[in-house]
Amino acid sequence: MQKKVLLLHGWGGSDYPHWQSWLAGELAKDYGCVNFLRFSDVDTPKLDLWLRELSAALEDFKPDIVICHSLANTLWFHACLTQELQEVEKLYLVAPPSLHCKLEELNEFFPATVPDNLHAKETLLVTSTNDPYMTNTEAKELQKQLHVKMEVIENGGHLNAESGYGAWEWMLTEVKNSLLYA
Repeated sequence: MQKKVLLLHGWGGSDYPHWQSWLAGELAKDYGCVNFLRFSDVDTPKLDLWLRELSAALEDFKPDIVICHSLANTLWFHACLTQELQEVEKLYLVAPPSLHCKLEELNEFFPATVPDNLHAKETLLVTSTNDPYMTNTEAKELQKQLHVKMEVIENGGHLNAESGYGAWEWMLTEVKNSLLYA
């Protein structure tokens, strides 16, 4: 049975040339089963709406692998705390913002609480040494709280298109390996 990959974007979306857009295309080229969910109101996200859309996508698509970027990590934490989620085989938490993010446009999402259960058999936290939305200290603390593996990218910024992450071969290889072994 073919594994399914669900990509969840953050604030503002992950349109081309963002790596999530690129990754969706690369996986689809090999007849991969991908859902690149586009949340409503990407520039003015509403927590309740995004939670409903996530819940519907999880129920309909039933992913094996979930890849969160930025605000989608915070959304996943909220979903873990407030919804009944089916366990996924692999969860990628890429460039999460600080649990105490102070951006007014995102105030519905923060402060965020770390869930005890991420509803994933395996989780990889991917951070950067110079992410403007999460310090190295916060990233290490989050890793400890989550009890997960962490990959730290040197000078990767927010790991988005503005930081030069369009085509991201490392992530493609990582996901393909997860598809093989998940």
